[in-house]
Amino acid sequence: MPRSPFRHRWTTVHGVPTHDLHTAGPGGLPVVLVHGLAVSHRYLMPTARALATRHPVVVPDLPGFGRSGKPRFAYDVSRHAEHLAGWLDVLGLPRVCLAGHSFGAEVVARLAVLRPDLAAGIVLAAPTADPAARSRRALIGRWALDLFVEQPWQAPVLARDVADAKPWRVLATVGHSVRNAIERDLRRLPVPPLVLGGALDPVAPLRWRAEVAAMTGGVAVTVPHAAHNVMTTSGRRSADAIAAYLRTVAPVRAAAAVSP
Repeated sequence: MPRSPFRHRWTTVHGVPTHDLHTAGPGGLPVVLVHGLAVSHRYLMPTARALATRHPVVVPDLPGFGRSGKPRFAYDVSRHAEHLAGWLDVLGLPRVCLAGHSFGAEVVARLAVLRPDLAAGIVLAAPTADPAARSRRALIGRWALDLFVEQPWQAPVLARDVADAKPWRVLATVGHSVRNAIERDLRRLPVPPLVLGGALDPVAPLRWRAEVAAMTGGVAVTVPHAAHNVMTTSGRRSADAIAAYLRTVAPVRAAAAVSP
């Protein structure tokens, strides 16, 4: 089996050990993949591996999730965005493509508004939370529907991630998600985003993704046969869409290597 190009790293930011997997790739604009609210870097690796042949890729675990440190309370959208900004500053990555999935798209949108200097490109994959389902009950109900259209082989990965985070943190983060009006950030994004999603996604449905693209001036790409976890089950197609989007972004030379 070929050796993985990805390496583990822990960086202490605001007192929290922050884990990431990273690879230097062939050069070009680094892509930072940000996970959703019940998961970790693990489920994003199909897209990360497919993208790493074309760009440097960094996949962090947000505080409280995966292998990162576990604060005593669940961070809200702003706290996660501020943490990622500090993390990118410590790593010396001043210009990146910020690519967030689900709740991670909320974090990426807030980060791009707080620190537009960091955002050379923005990818919003299956962004939450659709205003038509902006309550805990409605959002959890949509996730329940998504279970019927997802690939069952994902279950062990997702179960491990929820166990790492603890159910109380997941539920608290759901509350932070539904209280966050993402459209306020979407209207202030510094660059038009790629809005990516699966054709079968009931959590961030096509109608909502089209609204996001319209209000941001972005481009929407729909992956056939994929559901909410499009970056897990359709890693190659997701990576192709991100790489194509980045070819439309003004080229920027990475100011620092991704490797430590």
